[in-house]
Amino acid sequence: MPYVHQRVGLALSQYGAFVGRDAVIEVARAAEALGFDSLWTGDRILDPVNPRDRCPGGADGRMPPEYTTFLDPLTVLTAAAAVTERIRLGTSTLNAPWYSPILLARNLTSLDMLTEGRLDVGLGLGGTSDDYTAVGVSRAGRGERLEEIIAVLERVWADDPVTYQSGSVSVPTSRIEPKPVQRPRPPIYLAGFSSVAFERIGRRADGWLAGGVPLQVLTPMWSAIRRAAEDAGRDPDSLRMMLRINPRVTDEPVAADLLPQAGTIEQIAEYARSTGAYEVFADFQQTTGDLNQMLHLAERFREAMA
Repeated sequence: MPYVHQRVGLALSQYGAFVGRDAVIEVARAAEALGFDSLWTGDRILDPVNPRDRCPGGADGRMPPEYTTFLDPLTVLTAAAAVTERIRLGTSTLNAPWYSPILLARNLTSLDMLTEGRLDVGLGLGGTSDDYTAVGVSRAGRGERLEEIIAVLERVWADDPVTYQSGSVSVPTSRIEPKPVQRPRPPIYLAGFSSVAFERIGRRADGWLAGGVPLQVLTPMWSAIRRAAEDAGRDPDSLRMMLRINPRVTDEPVAADLLPQAGTIEQIAEYARSTGAYEVFADFQQTTGDLNQMLHLAERFREAMA
């Protein structure tokens, strides 16, 4: 069932035509003024000229052209944090295996502190073989590395002093301060569309970073995650679905089978409300290259979701 008060978010200007200080600041301020609940950033580093992997969301297996230019997700959120007071800031998603666990813990703690507890940590395993090669991390075993990273984050955020020894991470007994403002830790949401990912989400996370797919696909996936939570001895009602939509906005209604990849603002909002997601956030950076038009679409979406 849909939440009575479904939260509504917006992807922060970060890539394509929206790279730049002024765009980040203007969208962050506007989103807070319009009553959005959250702002989100993604994680990309490469647009390979001769890619080894096909990109599911791009034409002919290539990245969408907007992804050629991409700002760092945590840097963008830090800029937004400086010009906002209320709105939450999240990553959807941060490709966790690319990062050193202990440095990632420090970066996320710093952002949670500077936002006075407004951080949502969204982690995933995204990225192509070329990305993993470029950052010097093996793509094999990335699921196990994600598990290790979560364990390190939780240990650093909770313990004093901190000791960790497992797998590839060794932290000598140390004082690591400060701790996050949010206790016992910032929310951790995980992405993924496989049965292994669903099991991990149900067992380890505060919720699922879902992608916009047709309802007949989304609903059984969410049910699988809830069953995994029950199997792990957790309350499935404590998990939250955080749904990202990347629509191509149209002037005229589209066929139902094209939602939510395309549609009018009204169709997209109707789809979002019907998902039962705790929070839905929209990314309009691929449907327009004009900042004013992007903000206009955001305002219409927020009104349609009210």
